[in-house]
Amino acid sequence: MTQTLLSALTTAAVGGPAATFIEASTEAEIIDTVRTADAAGLPLLIIGGGSNLLVSDDGFPGTVLKIASEGFTVNAEDSCGGVAVVVQAGHNWDALVQHAVLHAWSGLEALSGIPGATGATPVQNVGAYGSDVSQTVAAVRTWDRERNAVLTFTSSELKFGYRDSILKQTTVSGSPRYVVLTVEFQLPLGRMSAPIRYAELARALGVEAGQRAYANEVRREVLRLRASKGMVWDRADRDTYSTGSFFTNPIVAAEVAANLPDDAPRYPGGADGLTKLSAAWLIDHAGYGKGFGLEPGSVSGGRASLSTKHTLAITNRGGARTADMLAIAREVRRGVVERFGIELHPEPLLIGVEL
Repeated sequence: MTQTLLSALTTAAVGGPAATFIEASTEAEIIDTVRTADAAGLPLLIIGGGSNLLVSDDGFPGTVLKIASEGFTVNAEDSCGGVAVVVQAGHNWDALVQHAVLHAWSGLEALSGIPGATGATPVQNVGAYGSDVSQTVAAVRTWDRERNAVLTFTSSELKFGYRDSILKQTTVSGSPRYVVLTVEFQLPLGRMSAPIRYAELARALGVEAGQRAYANEVRREVLRLRASKGMVWDRADRDTYSTGSFFTNPIVAAEVAANLPDDAPRYPGGADGLTKLSAAWLIDHAGYGKGFGLEPGSVSGGRASLSTKHTLAITNRGGARTADMLAIAREVRRGVVERFGIELHPEPLLIGVEL
């Protein structure tokens, strides 16, 4: 029997075999697979686009469920309330964003080019360029594995935070309590974008921060910016064989931020007295520049490295194993602690491994 390798299902292209692999394209198949695995007491790993997973070289000892449900339905569309669109969990995220921009559904354009499936976006409140999905998610329909029933969360019940939600908080080792079935978005109608909150994007568009631009222009610039950083999947570009940003931007007390050099970027931390820092800046200024690890004598033997375009991504240069990716991550994390006293935390789910 041919084994399915997780390396074939993840954008980092690493990870060992799945003990059992099932691809489900309907809600009934998703629920049935989950119930069968749970009844048998088998570990369960949910995978969509595979862009936020780093799986052990030993593989996964239970059931790997790839959610492949696709499509969406428009429940309402009017000039006052906007559009309510319910999207299947396995639907490609960027395909949804492209459709939204083409049909004048505003609010998703700054999230262009993010790899993966729509069902994964509310789990860690996916965001980029000053936008995140908590701003547009109206509800998430899930299968509750503890209650053995369908459960729908409203936006307020999801407890969204920076790269966080109740869905993520209740996920253990890649195995969620709540398996996302559909995501409902509430989007204003119009050709203009949501207000541009990210300075780099505002400059690229030639507008002031807080102003709007045409959504199709925002999408074009976001895709260009992401591609320049190796953050748009390209089979021919080894810098895109990654999990995207490997570390989250640390949120620290104001006194910790005050100890950093004056040129260290600082952003509001979302709560009184807290400051968000740039993980990429910390990594670079701790001595780990773009392409760190490419040298044959490095901790990864040159098989994995920081991206040559952006210090926040750890990339598979060809022939890397999960152990090689983790070797780079551990060295970078150690160096940032040594230089700045700040510990970085991984953004992707680590399955069967740890830093």
